[in-house]
Amino acid sequence: MFKKISWKNILMFLAILGPGLITANVDNDAGGIATYSIAGAEYGYGFLWSILPVTIVLIIMQEMSVRMGAVTGKGLADLIRERFGLKITFYFMLALFVTNIGNVVAEFAGVASSLGIFGVSKYISVPLSALFVWILVVKGSYKSVEKIFLVACLFYVAYPLSGYLANPNWHEVGIAMVSPSVQWDSAWFYMLVGIVGTSVAPWMQFYLQSAVVEKGVDAEHYRHSRLDVIIGCVMASVVIFFIVLACAATLHPVGIHVDDAADAALALRPFAGKYASMLFSFGLLNASVFAASILPLSTAYTICEGLGFETGVNKTFKEAPQFYGLYTAIIIIGALSVLWPKFPFFLIMLFSQVLNGVLLPFVLFFMLKLINNREIMGEYVNSRKMNIISWSSAVIIMVLSLVMVVLAFIQ
Repeated sequence: MFKKISWKNILMFLAILGPGLITANVDNDAGGIATYSIAGAEYGYGFLWSILPVTIVLIIMQEMSVRMGAVTGKGLADLIRERFGLKITFYFMLALFVTNIGNVVAEFAGVASSLGIFGVSKYISVPLSALFVWILVVKGSYKSVEKIFLVACLFYVAYPLSGYLANPNWHEVGIAMVSPSVQWDSAWFYMLVGIVGTSVAPWMQFYLQSAVVEKGVDAEHYRHSRLDVIIGCVMASVVIFFIVLACAATLHPVGIHVDDAADAALALRPFAGKYASMLFSFGLLNASVFAASILPLSTAYTICEGLGFETGVNKTFKEAPQFYGLYTAIIIIGALSVLWPKFPFFLIMLFSQVLNGVLLPFVLFFMLKLINNREIMGEYVNSRKMNIISWSSAVIIMVLSLVMVVLAFIQ
């Protein structure tokens, strides 16, 4: 095993590093941080046990995306169009567009909330952040954009630091990690579904596969991308762990309820100190700007691939007008929505969450059908063991997603 570790392999891994790490970490966006904050504040350490199985499922799904991208050289939307037809693809892309618009709005709302804590008006923070993410992608190359995204991943260290400063009871944490405490009520179950749904979102599979293709990863170097995915998923889960931990150790014991991540950042100050609160706020800002860049990019990749248009950050605006035009339109819609005083944020975020729940089972179905097609994947189809794990994970996610949709309508 150790003979395989060489300078050549290390350098190759560093060259391929990026898509898996970025995709997994950006999923800890404003909506995700809000979900984990509420879980810690409402249920204490009660949901820490769920992080390990969620990590395993996330690795499985992301690994399949990387493998398909490396072997076929095509994005997931491209493969769906080729195998399932343009009509199905069009309606699927339309639903994904509406879903991701809601998610982008949530990211710019996260920017406004995080900088609002420091006294910056949303009428300044939102337009400036929108201009920044637009220039970043439209004027940059894939390599330059990826480097900035990788640097953004490093700033997630703010959450482990804030969790440590919260001074948790590590004995109770250890017990909670290995002994699930199930509460048989809809609120508890809804929170579990929210944690799973936030961690495994439909857009992630599309973005990761497109990023692998644009980076030029092939089947020969696929194993390095697989390691990239594993490291990214583990890193993202560590961040989730400490977000829950920070709120569980400080807010839960005194019965403080929060509605979003900004509430949690402010509430931490009297219990964990101003540094923990500031780190939590900074983490929210970083996550929101990061996701406000990636989500529109993911949507542009997905829809343009699905409809057969040119895509890619390495292309110019003239070479890929639909790709950059869509990216620009999504950023403008998301930013302007946050600036509209009476915009129904809660309704849009709830609607996008429901659509995420509706779309995810279809995404997983398409992925599993494609990755088991020998005509497409050759020797890289799922093994029997991998299929059992993959289908079992997919069924669990499908059931939880459907339950989330039902609960969203009845509550």
